[in-house]
Amino acid sequence: MIEQVKIIKLAGNLNATTSQDFRKNITESLKLGTKIVLVDFQDVTFMDSSGLGALVLAFKTLRAADSKLVLCSINEQVRILFELTNMDKVFEIFPSQDAFNQDFSLKELINQT
Repeated sequence: MIEQVKIIKLAGNLNATTSQDFRKNITESLKLGTKIVLVDFQDVTFMDSSGLGALVLAFKTLRAADSKLVLCSINEQVRILFELTNMDKVFEIFPSQDAFNQDFSLKELINQT
């Protein structure tokens, strides 16, 4: 069964240690045939360059499999890191899971008509 959207809720730090678990989540999502992976940053307090690298790798891996990586609920520190590296232009970022859900539901509705 294909899972349309998988939500990965991160917490604490996204760094060299925790990014390995994140990559495993991405691999599992691909095995399920997930079309969109939503990474929720609401409980992330810090992200370093290796965390950013893991996100970029996940983005490329999912794109190669014709899937999509989107982000939501990023905090100020993460937003600044994205802006400094111009990754805010690469990633689709939603203010919250609710905002993503509304957008996703609207697109689904449009695609059905």
